[in-house]
Amino acid sequence: MSMTLALTTGPVRQVTRRAVQVAITLFGLLLLTFFIGRVMPIDPVLAIVGPDADHSTYQQVYHQLGLDKPLWTQFFIYLNGLAHGDLGNALLTGKPVLDDILRVFPATLELATVAIIVGAGLGIPLGVLAASRRNSLADYIVRIISLAGYSTPIFWVGMMGLLVFYAWLGWVGGAGRLDFGLDGVVPRHTGLMTVDALLAGNGQVFMNALKHLVLPASLLGFHSLAYISRMTRSFMLAQLSQEFIITARVKGLSVRHVLWHHAFRNILVQLLTVVALAYGGLLEGAVLIETVFSWPGFGSYLTGSLLLGDMNAVMGCVLLVGVIFVMLNLLSDMLYQCFDPRTKS
Repeated sequence: MSMTLALTTGPVRQVTRRAVQVAITLFGLLLLTFFIGRVMPIDPVLAIVGPDADHSTYQQVYHQLGLDKPLWTQFFIYLNGLAHGDLGNALLTGKPVLDDILRVFPATLELATVAIIVGAGLGIPLGVLAASRRNSLADYIVRIISLAGYSTPIFWVGMMGLLVFYAWLGWVGGAGRLDFGLDGVVPRHTGLMTVDALLAGNGQVFMNALKHLVLPASLLGFHSLAYISRMTRSFMLAQLSQEFIITARVKGLSVRHVLWHHAFRNILVQLLTVVALAYGGLLEGAVLIETVFSWPGFGSYLTGSLLLGDMNAVMGCVLLVGVIFVMLNLLSDMLYQCFDPRTKS
């Protein structure tokens, strides 16, 4: 009886503790963002009424926004609305912030997902290759690629990519997610342009969306590839210096078997964290690529809201970013138990 009770209360206690940690993290994130936003030298009232409005109009809007109330009162009013699913209205569009986020986030999700597939799909094998041939030509090439991905400004790479592959060669699409004449042809279901085109059975829109997606996603993928390949190389070098690897080689196991079935399996847990953090960074940090390619995504929306001083939109975006990173960490913890049974204890 006592053992059964322990088995049932253990997972419940773990879930409860994790839920409390998530709630405290998000509350602290909202609190910090709210008060930083209120002390920023940006006046949201002027963004609404304009610099030529008279004093009475200014005071009326100032009162309607609740800016005449104490900061703590404003914060708890916002939390009360958040508890009822209300993130407020955006000054930039005049629409509910939640509707705006649901409209722009799928574009960034599509871009970041393809980018992390490119980054992890190429970065991990390159990192393993570099570690297995340390100080060889292949290792030096991978390290140069990694250094170039770190040091080259992403906005410059984006502009050069547009110049070469779009303007000169014509291999890819230009700015935006679609050509002008194809915008709005397929109905919006998921917000992912390639998926919506497939659901509608429109091959022309799918190929056009793919042509517009491949270049910005590849450039973002190259940026994440540099980080992932470097971390993979470091993890693999640490494993290849262990005694059990030397023992496996002495027993006559092939190099490929030792690399992938012994050394690589031991770094899977670490790589999960690296890839998850890289994916989260792509979801909230693709603003430069979105600006260069006129990509109507989450990063562009957040930047415009910050410049306008639209704290409702900024708070909604910050909350989404916090939820993304928390959920990615939770997913990583769950996958840990699949790849490393020792973490179950």
